[in-house]
Amino acid sequence: MASSSGTATTSSGGSYPLQISGSDEDLQRLMDQKKRKRMVSNRESARRSRMRKQKHLDDLLTQVSQLRNGNSEVLANVSTTMQHYTRVETENSVLRAQVAELSRRLESLNQIMAFMNQPIDAGCGLAVEQYCVGGTELIDEFMDNSLSCFYANQPILASADMI
Repeated sequence: MASSSGTATTSSGGSYPLQISGSDEDLQRLMDQKKRKRMVSNRESARRSRMRKQKHLDDLLTQVSQLRNGNSEVLANVSTTMQHYTRVETENSVLRAQVAELSRRLESLNQIMAFMNQPIDAGCGLAVEQYCVGGTELIDEFMDNSLSCFYANQPILASADMI
């Protein structure tokens, strides 16, 4: 420690001699002042550190809130998209069923056309006037051959409103 005679002495933590030019009271005041200055500096540094930590925490909470809002929007969009997809898939199923039904009808009509285009008998080649002469001949021929050759050249078209 320091002596009052002003001679060389060692510091409390080291082995190097210090030259003291003032009294012990001046030295104590100087050390107390440095200690207070260091305490104030440490307190200020701790305060800044707490402020940075609080700001970082606030930023993270803001980011969490934004991400939760974003997630809510994404989930809403996914839900809307799934509803739209389900509706479109249902419509596609209905349209596929309609296509299948119309295809069956068209195939049946094509079979009828193929049947009607086959030579039926010698009566089919007769002129229309011959059928009109004897009124019952047309009816008899039509009844015997339910698909009359009069309709053989009529086009058959399928439409969506047939269902």
